[in-house]
Amino acid sequence: MVSMTDFSAACKKNQLLKDIFYSAVTAASPDASIAKYLPQRPSGRTVVVGAGKAGASMAVEVERAWGDEIEGLVVVPYAHGLPTKSIEVVQAAHPVPDAQGEAVAGRLLNMVSGLSPDDLVLCLISGGGSALMALPADGLSLADKREINSRLLKSGAAIDEMNTVRKHLSKIKGGRLGLMANPARVVTIGISDVPGDDPAVIASGPTVADPTTFADAMAVLEKYSIEAPQNVLRFLQDGMAGKIEETPKPGDERMARCEVHLIATPAMALAAAGVAAKKAGYEPLILGDDIEGEAHEVGLAHARLAIDMANAGKTKVAIISGGETTVTVKGTGRGGRNGEYLLGLVLGLDGHRDINAIACDTDGIDGTEKNAGAICGPDTLSKGRGVGLDGAAMLDNNDAYSFFAALDDLIITGPTLTNVNDFRCILIG
Repeated sequence: MVSMTDFSAACKKNQLLKDIFYSAVTAASPDASIAKYLPQRPSGRTVVVGAGKAGASMAVEVERAWGDEIEGLVVVPYAHGLPTKSIEVVQAAHPVPDAQGEAVAGRLLNMVSGLSPDDLVLCLISGGGSALMALPADGLSLADKREINSRLLKSGAAIDEMNTVRKHLSKIKGGRLGLMANPARVVTIGISDVPGDDPAVIASGPTVADPTTFADAMAVLEKYSIEAPQNVLRFLQDGMAGKIEETPKPGDERMARCEVHLIATPAMALAAAGVAAKKAGYEPLILGDDIEGEAHEVGLAHARLAIDMANAGKTKVAIISGGETTVTVKGTGRGGRNGEYLLGLVLGLDGHRDINAIACDTDGIDGTEKNAGAICGPDTLSKGRGVGLDGAAMLDNNDAYSFFAALDDLIITGPTLTNVNDFRCILIG
């Protein structure tokens, strides 16, 4: 039986973990920094375009800084909209694209075409933008894009690999939006959700020269044994044969007036979380913002690290990390990569005393579920067994969501309107 003292201590740790997570999300909010990155207004037109989970909040801040005498259009996932005055906000499907995303991507291209050197395109880019700008290349259909996207999401491919494929099947990604805007000046303001903060990977880099090739895209499909639609395979093969123009490459003079400024990154969010942990009396140990790998395996590795530190007498430590893990979907359960990570961690900890943890996506959506992630403590496994749950079997079935939902341990924030990828914090002591 759990004593009131233990229960109270657990509640305090859970709240601290949530507070540390929220500090990371707040640090990535566009209202904290976007104004100082805005360029000088041009002598010609100003056109605002954008895509991603932070698109609406970024548009609001641009209007706040520049007033409403501008024109623009951004696309965001459903339920991520905000009221704006002059920048239109359109909602579309994520992570599997829909017809709305296809239509708005076409409108974005049209908005930046026919501009002059005196004009400015301000492009607001954040994670999720790749799926939201679903404009298939000539010869491909939205159905082709939906099918290959679904298979990529289940394959275990890393985000840069997935976006390599997406860029080469698109009319707008991989620098093609920037190419269409030439000769106007293009200033991209971005929020990074990718390991390494490579602008060419964030939302598939619509305004950034692309170093990858059709051959690289085909190699991703082969690496993960992804059965692509025949139209997709033929298209990539034609690209490899030189029958289809490649994406613009670094050094392309047509991209010379394109520049990128990142206003929020995973490292910034982790640093803010470290400050919050320090104020609460925990020494932060930041493992990095670029951790990748199979989610549950990363969870097991972090469990071993936490146990080793606890056994060595290192207490009052907050192990903080970010990045984007992957999930190779083999089961039929529910859950995103943060739930998978945390269930792997729970199984690795096996009820070790005085270790609590949280794993959430900073955008508020773990995979396609309604939760940002979940939280756990020393009694998580025993509570699960008490209600008839087999954590290992549920992990094998990719059903971490159901495991934590049954224990009322999901973290539900709703869309945060920003996105700097996964956030994880393990408290020892």
